[in-house]
Amino acid sequence: MAWKEVLVMEERCSFVLLAEKRLQSFTSLCEEYGISRKTGYKWVERYRKYGLRSLREFSRRPMSCPHKTPLEIEALILRERRKHKTWGPKKLRSVLITDHKIESPPAESTIGEILKRNGVPLRKRRKRGVIRLPLQDLTIPEAANDVWTVDFKGWFRTQDGSRCDPLTVMDLHSRYLLCAKLLLGQTQKSTKPAFEALFKRYGLPKVIRVDNGSPFASQGIGRLSALSVWWTHLGIRVEFIKPASPQENGAHERMHGTMKAEVTKPPSANESAQQQRINRWRKEYNEDRPHEGIGMQRPSQKYQKSPRRFSGKINPLRYPRPLKPMQVSSSGFIYMEGASCFIGEALSGSRLGLKALDSGIHEVYFADRLLGELHDSTPDRLRPLSRRSKGIKEEYETGESC
Repeated sequence: MAWKEVLVMEERCSFVLLAEKRLQSFTSLCEEYGISRKTGYKWVERYRKYGLRSLREFSRRPMSCPHKTPLEIEALILRERRKHKTWGPKKLRSVLITDHKIESPPAESTIGEILKRNGVPLRKRRKRGVIRLPLQDLTIPEAANDVWTVDFKGWFRTQDGSRCDPLTVMDLHSRYLLCAKLLLGQTQKSTKPAFEALFKRYGLPKVIRVDNGSPFASQGIGRLSALSVWWTHLGIRVEFIKPASPQENGAHERMHGTMKAEVTKPPSANESAQQQRINRWRKEYNEDRPHEGIGMQRPSQKYQKSPRRFSGKINPLRYPRPLKPMQVSSSGFIYMEGASCFIGEALSGSRLGLKALDSGIHEVYFADRLLGELHDSTPDRLRPLSRRSKGIKEEYETGESC
């Protein structure tokens, strides 16, 4: 007869007692109880050594596990996780290596199991196919300060109802967060002083990359705003990502996601407390947080200040031959052969470059940016163009003047 699970202990006791009486052969007794001779001998031997209590099922768990994570390392993982509530196994493992000098830390999967076993929720990321989009006309940074990415994180309100507009500036090569500052609105009036302070502290970048929102861009010629015109006069090339294409500023968008999760949920009591919280987070982001995009290094390990210092002086733009310089009036007009053409208030006081073509057309440049064309048939109207001239760009960089 087969042993029933609910009567296992009783069946084992009955079996070993009958076996000890030896009233029938051991083989037939094992057949009667539906077990093998090997199992029968195991229970009889256990009974003779330890008594009836030994017939209960023993745990099959190994007495020792040489690969088990030491308790002190588990405690270290949990402590780091409590300090950094959004960090996953990859960042925690990096911290074990770099900060705590653990030569053979647990695998990322093991750290994940330790967190789950201790009730720590982990975000489940959707698996998506890798889509690599070409960055058209966008600079790929090779060193610090080659490209700064700039944006306003979406505004929110503190607990007292104050509106917060965080301006964020990041060095794309090192992922160093240069600025995370609450401003009084997304305007040039509040943004320009913030950049003056940044330039004085860190120097000038080669390129600033922005989206098409105010105050970085406008609906005018070349999408230029007064702020982006000022940057250009300082010798900084301005790059606009394509409209509705946040993936072209992907690293900055990911940083915003981290910032939102770690310093705005829930928001602080007031603006002052919120800025202090952002300052602490920015320090951690730059100095403590391993970044996957730079090989799990810290941004502070890769960033260094720009050798291009900020003097505050605005020098007139110079253009290579055969471009003819043309001054924009204080009201945003240029005057050519008795006709006036409105260029835009953002370019007021700036110097443009005009290049005459054989077909009665003049190309109009601001630095290396082709703004549009002036036709002899309609000298009072600029026909906007969106492309840039590589040749002018290369000549402009040489500093040759006309």
